[in-house]
Amino acid sequence: MTRWFRSHWAEEDTWFYCEVDDEGRVTRQAELQGPLQRPVAAASLAEWEAAQQAGTLADYEAAFGATAEVPVQEWEAHEPQELTAAEFETVWRTARATCRARARARSTHET
Repeated sequence: MTRWFRSHWAEEDTWFYCEVDDEGRVTRQAELQGPLQRPVAAASLAEWEAAQQAGTLADYEAAFGATAEVPVQEWEAHEPQELTAAEFETVWRTARATCRARARARSTHET
C-alpha cells in the first residue's frame, strides 16, 4: 500500500516529502529547503531509472534530483509525519513546476 510522509532534517533545514511503495522504496520525493521552503528537488524513481538506462542521468538529477536510497525505516530518527495523498500531491506539483522552470532557465543559459 502506498503511503506518504514528510520529515524534517534540521542539519540541512530541509523538509523531505516522500511517497513510499509497499516494499518501502521511495517512489517520489520532493525537497523543500530553508525557512521559505524553497523547492530544490522533485524526483521520481521510475524517471530516475529510465534516465539511468538512457544515459541521461546527470541531466535528470540536475533538473529533478534523486529519490532517497536509504530504507524508509531509517527515517524514523527524523520523526516522519504521515500525509494524505492530496497533501503530498500539492507539494509535488509545486516542486515539479519549480524544478522544470529552473531546468528551462539553465538550458537557455547554456545555449
